[in-house]
Amino acid sequence: MIDMIGVGPFITIPLMVGAMGGPQAMLGWILGAFFAVCDGLVWAELGAAFPGAGGSYRYLSEIYGSKTLGRLLSFLFIWQLSFSAPLSIASGCIGFSQYASYYWPKLEIVFSARQATIALGFLGSIEVRWLVNGATLLGIATCVLAVILLYRKITDIGWMSKVLFSVVLGTVGWIIFAGVTHFNPKLAFSFPPGAFHLSSQFFSGLGAALLIANYDYWGYYNVAFLGGEVRSPEKNIPRALLLSIFFVTCLYIVMNISILGVIRWQ
Repeated sequence: MIDMIGVGPFITIPLMVGAMGGPQAMLGWILGAFFAVCDGLVWAELGAAFPGAGGSYRYLSEIYGSKTLGRLLSFLFIWQLSFSAPLSIASGCIGFSQYASYYWPKLEIVFSARQATIALGFLGSIEVRWLVNGATLLGIATCVLAVILLYRKITDIGWMSKVLFSVVLGTVGWIIFAGVTHFNPKLAFSFPPGAFHLSSQFFSGLGAALLIANYDYWGYYNVAFLGGEVRSPEKNIPRALLLSIFFVTCLYIVMNISILGVIRWQ
């Protein structure tokens, strides 16, 4: 659950509402949970069938043959993970630094800014922007601190994870309590005209919301990578997968409604 929650919902709730243009963004959370459960059931089956360490690396090897195509696919999985995992960590550090800017506005003072356009031939062009401010430096420092903290014994990291998880749950609980005690249903359910009209705009907004929801639910399958360390993995890996999705979904939905019931979504 700590892999799933993190800083994600705190920075993506306004993105979800903006993508769908109103409180109907709740559909993104609900459908996102549905797709997470579909994928989680696949991971649960694989985790129960191959209850060892390795997760995707091992599954690909077993499915496609450890001495044939499975070796290549397992290698490619680890290779892409060396790119995607740091980017995921960076996104959390960026979110943290953005939140800090609300408390310390001076972090938004720009030190350097550049913009360039790179031509890609028949593919068109891409804009590259370079911006350095105080929040940038704070994000980098946060990432460096996380790396330093990870150079510990696994038992120490487990203890730190529990502490951080308590902080996250406390923050989510604080937001939910504040929202429930000041809840205004007229704000929470002030749907714009045509909110549920099945137009191309509705589906494009829903697609964008589902991409964001997928980011927020990401991480439920990480227990499968530690199958060798789990007691009764045939039972506990499926339980951990599905229960984490269920509880996190409940937290996200209640947290979202609590915020919409206090702050105008516009």
